Formats: sequence, structure tokens, C-alpha cells
Amino acid sequence: MDDDLQKCASLAPVVAIDGPVASGKTSVGRVAARQLGLRFLDTGIMYRALTWLALRCGKPVDHAESMGRLAENCSMSLADGEQEAVILVNGHSLSVDDLTSDEIDRNVSAVAAGSEARRALVEQQRAIAAGGGIVMVGRDIGSVVLPGADVKLYLDASPEERSRRRLRQQHEAGGTIDYQQVLADTNRRDRLDSQRADSPLKVPDGAIVIDTEGLDFCQSVAAVASQICAASGL
Repeated sequence: MDDDLQKCASLAPVVAIDGPVASGKTSVGRVAARQLGLRFLDTGIMYRALTWLALRCGKPVDHAESMGRLAENCSMSLADGEQEAVILVNGHSLSVDDLTSDEIDRNVSAVAAGSEARRALVEQQRAIAAGGGIVMVGRDIGSVVLPGADVKLYLDASPEERSRRRLRQQHEAGGTIDYQQVLADTNRRDRLDSQRADSPLKVPDGAIVIDTEGLDFCQSVAAVASQICAASGL
């Protein structure tokens, strides 16, 4: 398996990972990409980056047409090799801390809801993936953004299991929310994601479904890395 991990980078596969909230796609995908020597992009970061840019430029985040124009005219790329930075926006290096402020948290949903901005960012995501050797995660990667990806995975777990994960994260961060509140919010987000008209969450055609129910983090990473290697012919 170790030899396969080393060979995977030379094959430069394009890997799409989708899944509902708290399925582990981002944290697991990031570590699996690192083990395989592949680039990594959480597409949700791009919506946060666009929100950062809109706030910086004084643009109305709830104006879909304005957000669409801003997304079309900005440049985003992975901040490869830049310490702490995760993405470059018009040449500005942005870190996770830059993109998780309370102000961005309050406004990112409005930005992500706009179909014009979504279409523009999808084109940027495809341009980033064109170089190959990347793991890209989101909720419509294998179905909309990269339907021709070399490897398509869908991480899943029951709403109850995913809610327990979110509850642990909340408590570790000092939150006091209870399980029933988290479960209700998880079910609400699942409904919104799966029923939205633009790029709904679904299992992409040809995707390998990985059920992470009962798996710890290391086991989930191993399962994802193994499937990427197998689907790449290793």
C-alpha cells in the first residue's frame, strides 16, 4: 500500500469527493490527499473567499447579479507552498483564519445561494482541476463540477452519526448546543442541499459510496486513500 501511495502522485488523478454535512469529506479528503501527494481544494473555501472579497470591496452580498460579476472578474488559485495560506484571491494570500471570521460566517450563505456566482466559481474550480493531481471536495463535484473525474467518491453516514460528530466539534469549541438541536439542523441542511434547484446534493453517477458510519478518522482516511489507489489502477 505504501508503494501505491507514492505512485499515485505520478498518475495525477482528478478525484471528486462529495457528501452531506459532517460526512468527513473535507477533513478526511485533506489528509488522504496529503498522503497521496495530491493537491487539495475544499470548494466551500472559494465561496468564503468571494465573501471576503465582496466585504472588502463594499459589494452587497445579497445581490446575486453583483456577486456573479465579482466572481467572474476575480482570480482564484490554490496557494501551493505558501505557509498558512489556502487560496490566492486577486494575488492576496488568505488563510483559514482569514476566511472564518464572524462577519464572513454571517454573509457566506447569501453569497453561496446565488446561481450566477456559483456558475462563475464552477468555471474557476474546473480550471484549477485541469492541472490534474487534485482531490476536490464539495456537494456537487462529481455531478456538476467534475463529472468526468478519474475517481468519484461519495462519503456518507447516518444523520445521527453525523450529528454526533458535529456535537463533539461544538463541545470541543466550547459550545453548549444539545444533540437534538444539532440533529434537527443536520436534517434541515440535508433537505436544503438535496432539494435545491441549482446543483442539488446527490450520489454522482459512477461514484463509489463509502459509508463512514462506525469508522474512526484514521480508518476513514485509509478507506478513501485505498479507493483512490484502486480506482487509479494501483
